[in-house]
Amino acid sequence: MDAAPALRKLLDLLASGAATEGFGEVLAEARHQGAPAAVLAEIDEATWLALRIHRTMRQHRRREAELTALFDTAGDLAASRDLDTVLRAIVRRARLLLGTDTAYLTLPDPAAGDTYMRVTDGSVSELFQNLRLSLGDGLGGLVAQTARPYATPDYRTDGRFRHTGRIDAGVLEEGLVAIIGVPLLLGGRVIGVLFAAERSPRAFSPDEVALLCTLAAHAAIALDTANSLAGTRAALTELNAANAVIQAHSAAVQRAERAHDRLTDLVLRGAEVADVADELGALLGGETAVHDAEGRVLAGRPPAGDGLAEAVAASRAQGRAVRHDGGWVCVVLAGQEPLGSLLLHGRPDLDDADRRLFERAGVVTALLLLLRRSVAETENRVRGELLTDLLTAPGRDPAGLTARGRRLGVDLGRPHVVLAAETAGPDRSRLAGAAARHLFGTRGISAEHGEAVVLLLPADGARSPGQAAEQAADRLACLTGAPVTVGAGRVATGPLALAAAHAEALRCVRALRVLGRDGDGASADGLGFLGVLLGDGHDVAAFVGTALGPLLEYDARRGTELVRTLRAYFDCGGSLTRAKDDLHVHVNTVVQRLDRIETLLGPDWNHPERSLELQLALRLQLLSDR
Repeated sequence: MDAAPALRKLLDLLASGAATEGFGEVLAEARHQGAPAAVLAEIDEATWLALRIHRTMRQHRRREAELTALFDTAGDLAASRDLDTVLRAIVRRARLLLGTDTAYLTLPDPAAGDTYMRVTDGSVSELFQNLRLSLGDGLGGLVAQTARPYATPDYRTDGRFRHTGRIDAGVLEEGLVAIIGVPLLLGGRVIGVLFAAERSPRAFSPDEVALLCTLAAHAAIALDTANSLAGTRAALTELNAANAVIQAHSAAVQRAERAHDRLTDLVLRGAEVADVADELGALLGGETAVHDAEGRVLAGRPPAGDGLAEAVAASRAQGRAVRHDGGWVCVVLAGQEPLGSLLLHGRPDLDDADRRLFERAGVVTALLLLLRRSVAETENRVRGELLTDLLTAPGRDPAGLTARGRRLGVDLGRPHVVLAAETAGPDRSRLAGAAARHLFGTRGISAEHGEAVVLLLPADGARSPGQAAEQAADRLACLTGAPVTVGAGRVATGPLALAAAHAEALRCVRALRVLGRDGDGASADGLGFLGVLLGDGHDVAAFVGTALGPLLEYDARRGTELVRTLRAYFDCGGSLTRAKDDLHVHVNTVVQRLDRIETLLGPDWNHPERSLELQLALRLQLLSDR
């Protein structure tokens, strides 16, 4: 017996697409007929080859079916504009191609922050059809979180996924066991998850995972196409109204240009800041105020609430007007330099046209403030020459200096404060410019003189020379970006007295620098015992009152001897034992009195510098009592 009949039968089985069991029957029949071993071996090898060919042909047929389904899906994408129809077709094909009991697709809900069932096919459970999954929950949540496909032969016992009661209840009611999920990717971003599921245990092959991933890619394209179409429809709707918007914008631009011309004409005709504010208020139907860079009112009323500085900073950062306290604020800039701000009251809402008009007014206001500053700087240079002559030769012609000052708007016959400013940072010319800006809008004048910049400003009864120096030091430091030390002389009237006050101011500023207080401002009164030595008035009583005032008041009110105790303590070199003998009291009494002194004077009363000041005050107090 030869192998030819058996081989022909194997070919017939391949041609007819018979089941694999029929191939094994050919070898069994040959054995039954008593075929020789060589023939059986030949038939066995041919059977093995036939099974391989059969398996390859089956894979090709399945792949052909998959490709046909994918082409059909692509055709649906090209022919249909209904997103629901395309997604249902993709889910149905996923179920059919993988041969699963059900398939479904979930999409994210940005408003709720989770995902929901978008399409299901083969599902019988209402609970399952309405499931929602949070990011990371269940198999779907893990797919959405990692952007990778996951499959499980038995979901209920798989510990890789974060199980929740609601998801497990839905899976149980649907009766699902094996589940595979793949991400819908668009530009590397997960926009949904496609699933196929079986109601019995099943291991999904890599080919099945790849097929489902391809279908998911088609679903992602469908979603993207639908979103693009929605965006196109929205764009068409906007284009339908574009003509009206353009016309309205053109009218608003023309109105803003006319308003800008009116405001600019005011500036060129020499109008003041208040005139521009009034005109702007009339144009916008509100009340307008103008503030300088420090928030001081130049025109209009001051703001009722707080937060103006924050609003001005926000306007500068955004480059446009911002809301503030029921109105609007717009920063006034010259390049990157803030000159001030505009405030609009009575208009809680501004349309785009009025807002642009308000912002244009900021440009006009900047022009006006720059012109004012230029004029002020010119006047300050002329007045600075007066100040230089006053400090150089005050006794040469006091009456002439006074008359010259009146012509320039500076009445030297009224009380003034002289400040001397020095800095180790920027050059003196930059400090001089900062001083002019500091005095802008006031009746003060400034000039470079010697190594310092000198400021002469009318005496203000609301603040002392020391306070004026402190404010000037802070302001000049902001304007120059470096520490500025400012000394103040006492209030003086007339050329000779002002020159003496200038000398005192110079001594104060140099004392501050020697004391390591660069960047501070002070008068002789604020320098303690050094002020007594440096000041022209040598106000001993004021110094004693400043240094020992709390102790003197306490002794006078309660009849104690804190001043006497402090004097004895210092006279005895800080020895408690010698001090108690000198006072004829117990050492504990001395300790208690020193504790009270520390409470009244502060914990630094015994530090070297403060101790020296207190000892000098005690000596001067003894002299004044005699």
